[in-house]
Amino acid sequence: MTNSETDPSVQAELDRLRDSIDNIDAAVVHMLAERFKCTQQVGRLKAEHRLPPADPAREAQQIARLRSLAENAKLDPAFAEKLLNFIIAEVIRHHETIARS
Repeated sequence: MTNSETDPSVQAELDRLRDSIDNIDAAVVHMLAERFKCTQQVGRLKAEHRLPPADPAREAQQIARLRSLAENAKLDPAFAEKLLNFIIAEVIRHHETIARS
């Protein structure tokens, strides 16, 4: 069966689920934007007080916390850790840029 032959009720359910996915993706982007606004403020505060851009102890705490949240949400903790590590790397890059300016 091709897409043009898909049962209308199946197509309606696919469309409903995809609309939900699109809404969740939009929420994730907006939440990340808010998170980065906060981390930019942290970066400026660190730069003003000559603190290092990275905080390995805080990062380890956040990773452990996120892994626990992921487990409770039935999300692969390894995936959650990879995602947070990606975000942390970007935050550190921002903090380094702020510190240089």
